[in-house]
This record gives sequence, structure tokens and C-alpha cells, in this order.
Amino acid sequence: MEITGKVIKILPLQTGTGRNGTWKKQDFIIETPGQIPRKICFSLWGDKIDQFNLIEGDETEVSFDLESREYNSKWYTDAKAWKIVKKSAGTGIPSGEEPPPEYYPSPSDDGMPF
Repeated sequence: MEITGKVIKILPLQTGTGRNGTWKKQDFIIETPGQIPRKICFSLWGDKIDQFNLIEGDETEVSFDLESREYNSKWYTDAKAWKIVKKSAGTGIPSGEEPPPEYYPSPSDDGMPF
């Protein structure tokens, strides 16, 4: 599955030791565009954390798998990201606004408006 949205929060790195050795996990939240924006928590595991190097404000397309498991008669669902394509990097500029144009004077420009 795939979904597009803006990274609005990167949660603290989690690490631990299991029966297969040590593990690390990074959760992040994206918000989808549209009239009714949705917030979704995704998990990155292992080397993928460093591979994708997410930054808050990044516009991304996330490919993910959903997985549910039972524990003590309750069901828990994880959205595990396995591929992230950055559509644009976070700039600190509010969404929907364009940055101001940059001014590069020509060599003959003396800085005077006319």
C-alpha cells in the first residue's frame, strides 16, 4: 500500500533486545492532505531508519505493510514502512505558501531600482 503526506512528528528512537538479537525502531507521524486530513503513525525498523533520514516537514510517499497480532485477547495493528520517497524536503515554510523569489543582481546592476 502507498500513501502520501507530510511528516509532522518523528518520535524518539526505541531499542531493545529480543530472541533474534538487538533491534531498533523509529516511529513517525504523517498527515495526509485533503479536506479531512488524517494522521497516521508508521514504524521504520533497523537499517531503514538511517537509509531514509526523515525530517519533520518532508512531503513523502510511504509504501507500507499492515500487520496485526494478538496479545492477551487484544489485537494490535502496525503500519510498517518499507520504502519512502521524498517529494520535497521540509523548508520551514507553511504549506501552500511559496518562498520569496531570490534576487540575483546582474553584473551591470548597481542596486538602483531604475
